[in-house]
Amino acid sequence: MSDVVSHKSRKYLMIFIDIVFIFAAYILAFHIRFDNINPQNWNAFISLLPWILLIGLVFIVMYELYIFDTKSNWDIIRSIVIASTLMLFFTMAASFLFREFALPRSVILIAYILMNILLISWKILYNIIFSKSIGTILFIGGEEEEDKITDQILNQYGKKVHVKFICSSEPINQILKHLQFVDSIMIGSGIENEKKLKVIYHSVEKGKPVYVIPNLYDLLLAHSVNTTIDDTMVMAMKPLGLSMGQQAVKRLYDIVASFIALVLLSPLFIIFALLIKLEDPKGSIFYKQERLGKDNMEFIIYKFRSMVEGAEKMTGPVLAGENDPRITKVGRFMRKTRVDELPQLLNVLKGDMSIVGPRPEREYFAKQFEKELNHYFYRNIVKPGITGYAQIMGKYTTSVDDKLRFDLFYIRNYSFILDIIIQFKTIIVLFDKTKAEGKKERKEKIETKNLTLKS
Repeated sequence: MSDVVSHKSRKYLMIFIDIVFIFAAYILAFHIRFDNINPQNWNAFISLLPWILLIGLVFIVMYELYIFDTKSNWDIIRSIVIASTLMLFFTMAASFLFREFALPRSVILIAYILMNILLISWKILYNIIFSKSIGTILFIGGEEEEDKITDQILNQYGKKVHVKFICSSEPINQILKHLQFVDSIMIGSGIENEKKLKVIYHSVEKGKPVYVIPNLYDLLLAHSVNTTIDDTMVMAMKPLGLSMGQQAVKRLYDIVASFIALVLLSPLFIIFALLIKLEDPKGSIFYKQERLGKDNMEFIIYKFRSMVEGAEKMTGPVLAGENDPRITKVGRFMRKTRVDELPQLLNVLKGDMSIVGPRPEREYFAKQFEKELNHYFYRNIVKPGITGYAQIMGKYTTSVDDKLRFDLFYIRNYSFILDIIIQFKTIIVLFDKTKAEGKKERKEKIETKNLTLKS
């Protein structure tokens, strides 16, 4: 419990420090811009200050700028620059909306530059000065999960962590013996419920943090509502899916957003249509393909063509590779920047898709995934989306079962606010090349003897 409390306290402290630096950036900006500050300019700033700080708070929380000790310097810089740029636009919009025209645009721009410098500097310096070992993580799971989860933990935390693995098929007494020698515990999704409960109980009792890879039952239970029948507590779980009201609001937003986006982005459509034709004059501009939508209904999806014409005639349906020779030069750029997905705004306007939702899959692959994953069909109880929770949390190479967890979490926890957050976080994905990389061949297991301990 103390770890949870200290984590929350640290989170609030980091947010507070960021807010202080945003305030400091504006103070410094005034002193850089003016030798003698005009009272009218200063009063406009004071009037707008609550909105400046509120906008800052929203984007600090939305982009989780308070979490940076597990991020690379580039990840920190990218998140801060994107968040501060959005703060800049919304601050200018607020000054126009509240008619505080006396706040100079030059001050806002100088503050924007200083804000980036201050926020980036203090977070990177903090990581250098206060970087510490996370300790040993005990992973309890199936042997088929061992390499994958171990690699993911080491990729996330590097040399700060040691990983110890024990198979979930081992007797529970054998598993419990290891708890006292580690700092935290991670539980795989395939472990028996009885064992899982005992591990969680003993871990909590010993004050050890527990991380659980959820199965469908865990995801359904996570958003349940506590109620009572007479004097017995029960947990009510609503069916998966969106209510009629949620569907109506989502559809209205999709129509308005897709129409505005199509109008604003029409110059981009023209530019990339010309580039595609210049590279391959005989080829088509758009790529059309059947995908599965809501309730497994088929529809035609539109994309800018990023591969050579007839790319699958010889190979059949296959996922794109990292250095796939079928991808054109223009197509490689479009895939990296996700520009090839823009024509799907037409699908959204038609009603086949939504702005946010699970990505639409081809029937060929969907049937394969349903054989491997019993709950795969649940993802199609909502409309597919151009972007989604799995896209901002995972990568192109994220496994199907992990993407399914993200999709089911989204459906279970759906709200209009969550849709807005996902859209803002998609901006970061556009600037993260690892998110758009194609399927990679399985790398040889990395030698981690000094980092990985096996029982």
